[in-house]
Amino acid sequence: MQCEYSARGRVAMFGLIAAEAAIFTIFVVAYLFYIGKSLTGPMPNEVLSVPIFYTICLLSSSVTIHAAVKALSKGNARGFGAWWLATITLGAAFVYGTVTEWHRLIYQEGLTISTNLFGTTYYSLVGLHGFHVIVGLVGLSMIAIFTLRGNLTSAETERVDVFSLYWHFVDAVWVVVFTVVYVLGR
Repeated sequence: MQCEYSARGRVAMFGLIAAEAAIFTIFVVAYLFYIGKSLTGPMPNEVLSVPIFYTICLLSSSVTIHAAVKALSKGNARGFGAWWLATITLGAAFVYGTVTEWHRLIYQEGLTISTNLFGTTYYSLVGLHGFHVIVGLVGLSMIAIFTLRGNLTSAETERVDVFSLYWHFVDAVWVVVFTVVYVLGR
């Protein structure tokens, strides 16, 4: 039964990731297409700051979630919980960084989703990613609650590992979004 779930769970997750990758591809292409086509400011090079610290937080969370799954597979529930909590903390720090960046852009720089093409594509692409991070944090938190209640054992390693694929996907997408928005788009 566990092996059957494993195959179905992985296929389902890879199907979800493929669908989500297609959606992100559309948003990335739109962002790239409209770079430099805004007729009014502000422009990316005038208002964007490169979120290096928060990027490090998010990318580090792939390491911590991997360590968590590894700990659970060895029956180390305490180690799993610590690494899982670290993953949640790093993901939450990333969301905090996005929120503070958006607050600055809206209230100090005057960039909203309706300001110009840059604002529209920036908020759409970065917002889509942020939404996926928040969905991931909800999933991570639910698993943390199961862990705290004692409902998660090493027998659940495969399911947790399948969920971790989503988190790795969110991290990988950020590499693309970061490159497009903060490197190429500036």
